[in-house]
Amino acid sequence: MSRKPIVGGNWKCNPAKLADAKALVEAWKEKGFDKEKVDVVIAPTALHLGHVKTPLEGLGMAVCAQNVGKNDMGAFTGEWTAAHLQDMEVGYTLIGHSERRSKYGETDEDTALKVEKCQEAGLKVIFCIGELLEERESGKTDEVNKRQLAAIIPKVKNWDLIVWFGRCGVDRGKLGLHERLFTVIAYEPVWAIGTGKVATPDQAEETQAAIRAYLKEAVSAEVADKVRIQYGGSVTPENCKELITKPNIDGFLVGGASLKPSFMEIVTAVQG
Repeated sequence: MSRKPIVGGNWKCNPAKLADAKALVEAWKEKGFDKEKVDVVIAPTALHLGHVKTPLEGLGMAVCAQNVGKNDMGAFTGEWTAAHLQDMEVGYTLIGHSERRSKYGETDEDTALKVEKCQEAGLKVIFCIGELLEERESGKTDEVNKRQLAAIIPKVKNWDLIVWFGRCGVDRGKLGLHERLFTVIAYEPVWAIGTGKVATPDQAEETQAAIRAYLKEAVSAEVADKVRIQYGGSVTPENCKELITKPNIDGFLVGGASLKPSFMEIVTAVQG
């Protein structure tokens, strides 16, 4: 099956000023991309998201929250819910990023609850998994990835959930398989995030093939074939070209490089 590639830009706690975020989006206008060939999803800070949403959508990109609460409405200071994102027409959210897991104590159980809430609200999820350096060196990469995925699999009741995002009046029956799929998986080896270290193309392919094989075993061959699996971890315009040639790498979740005008070089490399 041909899977439509997807490139995500995770701005994390950047940039320092709203003016910088707007200037970056303006710089991207000069490049452009073919949205029929690649999906592009950008995750700004929560404060910047509402200000850059319209200009990003004007470029053919979708906006994404970096996090979502595991709670419903109520007395949960500092949180927002999947229903809030739905109301604001934010169609995606990240869940399970390694920085949420390692710096804020987010557990597998927490990620499962968040996925469940997003499933109920009809939001697309970019679900992040990946191992620490010591786990890779001790041969536990696949074990860690399976554990993190196993937590959410029971919560996904409909892998083919159609999610509306800026598609008023579209005949849902005519949407492609990639547009009917609820979850994107981002494999991010923690030891490669922001370190300048990158898994070799063969390492990344081997791990992502194992992720797909696990989904075939734990869910179904159909879901395993359709799920898009991104690679994340110090992706740049220079190293992405070889990585994207691998059959089980369906795009990238980009960190620091997504804060530069040259991010569009990654997008155009992926679209071919």
